[in-house]
Amino acid sequence: MSPTRLGQNQYGKAETRVVRVTRDGATHHVKDLNVSVALSGAMDDVHTSGSNAAVLPTDTTKNTVFAFAKQHGIDSAEQFGIHLARHFVTGQESIERARIRIEEYDWERITPEHSFVRGGRETRTTEVTFDGARWQVVSGLKDLVVMNTTDSEFWGFVKDRYTTLPETRDRVLATEVSARWRFHWARDEDPAPQWQESWAEVRGHLLDAFAGTYSLSLQQTLYAMGDRVLEHRPEIDEVRLSLPNKHHFLVDLEPFGLKNDTPDSAVYFAADRPYGLIEGTVLRDGAEPRIPVTD
Repeated sequence: MSPTRLGQNQYGKAETRVVRVTRDGATHHVKDLNVSVALSGAMDDVHTSGSNAAVLPTDTTKNTVFAFAKQHGIDSAEQFGIHLARHFVTGQESIERARIRIEEYDWERITPEHSFVRGGRETRTTEVTFDGARWQVVSGLKDLVVMNTTDSEFWGFVKDRYTTLPETRDRVLATEVSARWRFHWARDEDPAPQWQESWAEVRGHLLDAFAGTYSLSLQQTLYAMGDRVLEHRPEIDEVRLSLPNKHHFLVDLEPFGLKNDTPDSAVYFAADRPYGLIEGTVLRDGAEPRIPVTD
């Protein structure tokens, strides 16, 4: 008997880039996705004996992504992921669970109607998991850079012999938002959310909470952002946020006879690293945390 055993395992095709162009007369529409498929189930034999009898080739999963983009279209990243996950789990006996991760890249229309420019650095994300009975859909965004130039303080913190950071009653607060939110929807018999509308509304609430919170700490801002989403979007049970503190430090201009931070202007040094990293989950009362802390 071997003293080892096979643990959790999965396989699939990562980062299939698929671009669907829909031509509505002279006006064209673009959906640009990066799709990663991970499948798991009765796969012991391929690891322990090399038998591929239960293995759907990863090349087939790639081809399925392209075929489904043509056959089903791409109404939303979430719905596209649901189509794929259902197909893989119900189509092969050996596949018991499918996880579909999708990044969506935004294209903004310019003139004429068939010309586009890539949007900002922000990327829409989706993760759909299906085990044949229950769904878990986690949508999100990343690389959303935001900044408040006032209404932020940081003081009253613990100090020890190594503390050099001065307290401040007025600072620049900037971060690059990475957010994921989990939908309450889990069964086919329940009404599914309006994916496009929900994503846009959540994004708006995250921005409104960031802009509208007089912040005494980035932790306070994080909680306000998650709390606002749950207050306004009943279809969501959990919000997971990762907020790196993009520090802005006042530049010492005294050697040049200049006073910085005057009422009309101030000059800052934008430091890219090291940076504080504030992370946390906000849950609806009674909900269990299911979004992983790390991938």
